[in-house]
Amino acid sequence: MAFIFSGIVTMLPLCTASAQTPAKTDDPLMKIYRETAPRVNDLVHTKLDVRFDYKKRYLFGKEWVTLKPHFYPTDTLRLDAKGMDLNNVSIVKNGKNTPLKFRYDDSLSVAIQLDKVYHNNETYTIYISYTSKPDQLKAKGSAAINGAKGLYFINPDSTEKGKPVQIWTQGETESNSAWFPTIDKPEQKTTEEISMTVPAKYVSLSNGRLVSQKLNGDGTRTDTWKMDLPHSPYLFMMTVGNFKIYHDHWRNKPVDYYLEPAYAPYAKEIFGQTPEMIEFYSKTLGIDYQWNKYSQVVVRDYVSGSMENTTATLHGSQVQETHRELIDAYYDFGRSSIAHELFHQWLGDLVTTESWSNLTLNESFADFSEMLWAEHKYGKDEGDAHSYQAMQGYLFTPGANTKNLVRFYYDDREDMFDAVSYNKGGRILNMLRNYLGDAAFFKGVNIYLKTNAFKAAEAQQLRLALEEASGLDLNWFFNQWYYGAGHPILNIGYKWDEAAKKETVYIQQTQDGQLFKLPIAVDVYAGGKKERHKVWINDKADTLTFDVASKPDLVNVDGDKALLCSKTDKKTVGEFAFQYFNAPLYLDRLEAIDTAAVHQTDKDAQKVMIGALKDKYYGLRIEAIDSLKMNIPAVHDSALPILTSLAQTDENTLVRAAAIAVLGSLKIAGNMAMYQKALISGSYAIQGASLMAINALDPKQALDLAKGFENDNKGDLTQAIFTIYAANGSDGYWPFVFRTFNESQIKFLMVRSLSHMVGVLSNPADAQQGIAAIRDWAITNKQFGAAPVGTKLLADIKTNRSKLNDDASVKAVDGAIKQIEAAK
Repeated sequence: MAFIFSGIVTMLPLCTASAQTPAKTDDPLMKIYRETAPRVNDLVHTKLDVRFDYKKRYLFGKEWVTLKPHFYPTDTLRLDAKGMDLNNVSIVKNGKNTPLKFRYDDSLSVAIQLDKVYHNNETYTIYISYTSKPDQLKAKGSAAINGAKGLYFINPDSTEKGKPVQIWTQGETESNSAWFPTIDKPEQKTTEEISMTVPAKYVSLSNGRLVSQKLNGDGTRTDTWKMDLPHSPYLFMMTVGNFKIYHDHWRNKPVDYYLEPAYAPYAKEIFGQTPEMIEFYSKTLGIDYQWNKYSQVVVRDYVSGSMENTTATLHGSQVQETHRELIDAYYDFGRSSIAHELFHQWLGDLVTTESWSNLTLNESFADFSEMLWAEHKYGKDEGDAHSYQAMQGYLFTPGANTKNLVRFYYDDREDMFDAVSYNKGGRILNMLRNYLGDAAFFKGVNIYLKTNAFKAAEAQQLRLALEEASGLDLNWFFNQWYYGAGHPILNIGYKWDEAAKKETVYIQQTQDGQLFKLPIAVDVYAGGKKERHKVWINDKADTLTFDVASKPDLVNVDGDKALLCSKTDKKTVGEFAFQYFNAPLYLDRLEAIDTAAVHQTDKDAQKVMIGALKDKYYGLRIEAIDSLKMNIPAVHDSALPILTSLAQTDENTLVRAAAIAVLGSLKIAGNMAMYQKALISGSYAIQGASLMAINALDPKQALDLAKGFENDNKGDLTQAIFTIYAANGSDGYWPFVFRTFNESQIKFLMVRSLSHMVGVLSNPADAQQGIAAIRDWAITNKQFGAAPVGTKLLADIKTNRSKLNDDASVKAVDGAIKQIEAAK
């Protein structure tokens, strides 16, 4: 443990200290204060020479790490080093290694006794020879990053057919110290050089530039990568594998895309917007992309979505899609994550959170950037839709409203990677942008970046930069949104006084906890005109009064639709209808559609629903299609011709698929030819919807047609084939059904169909295979309520297997239910 004595930072000789691990608790008073790690020594340069043992899943490393005392003189050094064998620790002087005493008895960090007291005007270099054994390290991840062993060997012995052999790393939060000793804290910054000895047939990637490649005489090659600008240790990365490289550029800097060979033809489709994104973010932030290159690589079995390693982003396989998949992708998770990780190269890599408590400085900005790019590239509706969906992700996350954005008390640093740091934080930045205006907001971000470039920062430094740019005090904003929890829950009511010609708006904050200070715009629509009023909501109950010449057609509270809140808005259906056709924003129209959807016997609501079928934004057309109540004659008669047209001619494949799905549910025999024609579409979504529509009319034809798509199906088409086979197929279709269920990420939507087929299969062995799959699903997802669903489905299977006199499967069901009940 470190302490200050007589101006010298020292350690109790060769003792180790491990952080206390608190018990899990929701009581903030019982959690430990998470201080920023003391900076006794600062990293200066890290040089690594590594090679791999694929069979043992080991890394053999040599390291030369250069450091200097931060301020106080010191004769000790502590490095994070998780689960390693440390073979040699020496001080390097005049090219000679002199062994040092060290203590490494907790397998998490090493305490090193230096050869003398060093001052902060001196640097020193430590040499370490070590072996990293990541698969033997006991470490847990989080919901966002579900692994923490730092170094990952994928299919190293080639036993998994169809899966490539790869090596990749994942450093965030503090996992890179599982493959090289370092001070594994985000506040540290160091330059870097990595030499990797890899099989000569493979490609390597790391931070910075590739400075040399040397063929060895044993079938290996040594690649050396060098990073001349300082960055945090958790942003170091390595990747090794059989990748094809697509070379692109931004201005005079290389922009490269590394993909599996099968996906190489689609590299430009997947990543081709990257140079345009770099240009947009450079101009928006007023500071050009600072690093020497930008690469993106896609790997298998990744433990998160994507990771913003400096100059070399690593993506999970969700972004690796074919042309046909990309037809239906639009601005999906894969596309938005490309924008998200790139923006981190400024906010997160160039300027880094000094502690995980301030993670908002990394992740909230990156979340916000997804909306910025959508807005720029695809229009304001796309940006607003993305922002709204992110806000819903926060609002519907249990317990998220109890957490501050900046948190100094938490159980585990991995807990910071949640809907507060991402979704809520991104919306808070958008509110700040709306309040200050684009010019002042982005000027403030520019000041923040330039002031703290290649350094670490905390949220108050962002506040100061924004205040410098705008000239406004923002303590009130940061106190409630950054250092407070929750969000406004608003109850909004209206009253018109005809005699006084006054419109009164009542706004109540009904949430528990703090009251919010809210600057908002209120738009009053009357007499064919819109008048905007900028007001402040300050109290638990505020009353706003407006003089208006005639009864307003609409009073639109939060006219910019930027407020992070839940609300009950007591407008009439007619007022919401006026809002749909006159207020301009995505959320204005969505609110109207959502209200109209539950009042479809109302004529005004019907006008909204029918009008929304032709909305300019495809997402709202889909919202309207999916919400139609076609059993109401007036809705049916008005919507049917529009749906028929949309199903055949809409420019958006997802709109066409949604229209076909609704038409299919109506079982109109005359539409069969339309569905059959749609099967030749390149869109998996359209094909899937058409196959299901055919199934509603002629299950045998659908079963025969589905067989023809077995060799080329993804997404909605795969789901359709699965559903048709499970409902109508014989035992011969079981292998496809079973394999598809096991590989699916949406098993909850498929398990009922699976259970039906399991109940009627002729082969008891297949039935027992299905019983085990349902059992495993129920146990794995027990925390999400899957256990009672799985138990009920298994009970139904038992009834059906009993009728078939399949005693072995009945016994298997009984055992599976007991295992579900016993599982924790």
